[in-house]
Amino acid sequence: MNYKKEEIKEHLKDCIMDYDNETVEQLIKDNELHHEIFNTDYYIIGTYKAKEWLGTKAFDIIGFIKDYEMDNFGEVFTDLSNPEKVVNMYVYIIGEELISEKYYN
Repeated sequence: MNYKKEEIKEHLKDCIMDYDNETVEQLIKDNELHHEIFNTDYYIIGTYKAKEWLGTKAFDIIGFIKDYEMDNFGEVFTDLSNPEKVVNMYVYIIGEELISEKYYN
């Protein structure tokens, strides 16, 4: 899924700029870059902002998250009735893909 992937990519770039090169290299080496950027803070805070961000793709994103979690965990953990949690989980997944593509391929 590519919904707002470029926006998330820009967020990743901006976050990386907040660290010095040595720290980024260590986070990559320790396989912690994804966690540091996409799991220590929320991308979107607030239900209204989350609903606006999801727009007409809300159900597509929910399906995407369900598939990801079923494939990786065997069950769905994200509260799919909470727009804020849906956005942040989606960004987490896309962030994982972006980091994998850039640093681990």
